[in-house]
Amino acid sequence: MTTVKQPIALATVLEFHFLNQPRNHQLNQSNMNITDQSIVGELVAQDYRTAWVFKNHGIDFCCNGNCSIAEACERKNVASSVLIEKLQHSVQQNENKSMDYNTWPLDLLADYIEKKHHRYVDAKIQEIKPFLNKVVKVHGSQHPELAEVEQLFNQSAGELAAHMKKEEFILFPFIRKMIKSKDSREPLAQPHFGTVQNPITMMHHEHDTEGERFRRIAALTGSYTPPADACNTYRVTFSLLKEFEEDLHLHIHLENNILFPKAIAMEKEMYAYPEN
Repeated sequence: MTTVKQPIALATVLEFHFLNQPRNHQLNQSNMNITDQSIVGELVAQDYRTAWVFKNHGIDFCCNGNCSIAEACERKNVASSVLIEKLQHSVQQNENKSMDYNTWPLDLLADYIEKKHHRYVDAKIQEIKPFLNKVVKVHGSQHPELAEVEQLFNQSAGELAAHMKKEEFILFPFIRKMIKSKDSREPLAQPHFGTVQNPITMMHHEHDTEGERFRRIAALTGSYTPPADACNTYRVTFSLLKEFEEDLHLHIHLENNILFPKAIAMEKEMYAYPEN
């Protein structure tokens, strides 16, 4: 009998490759210099373990990460000294569980986002939609907020699908072309969209829209807390929505705080664009 080997997903291969690199390629140093002037998004880009500290305090590190710890703490009425202590603790524990995406080559990071996060979004949308529809039909009369949750998620599903196609067919291919051109020392043709900043600006705007939409879903669901009368389907649906939002936060973070700034910097270097 001939054994047919199953294909291995590229995202799995990428994770295996980096998990088997020396530790200094996977992880940041635990002695990060964290102050109240540290920028939230940049800090998460350096070490993603800090993301959960920000999330637990309601601080948006992906769509609104371009602010200092002091500014974020003032908005949330949190003592910056307490937050910094928790951030420092987060980077000193569980060091073998963190991936240093900030050291990845841009083309590999784009591949990873597309094969892991884009595929996750496509698959989970198909899984969540029927569950959410069933919950609305069964529990909607007692919990009218569910109808708005379903409407918001369906809007997100449609807009995320279009958003990801723009990245897959326009932005990511150009990033790969920049890498190829830089490696081969061949000239880089001017893209039809002018500069990479143009599609990135659009992506930022669409990320902001999704961030606002999921903040509204989280508010409507009490941070995905099922009510006392929730059936198993109700509970599973809320768990799936919470998981979806958490994956979206990492997805957006990888783009907003790592991929996009580095792509802009690379283009400026290759075309010798003057700084704004």
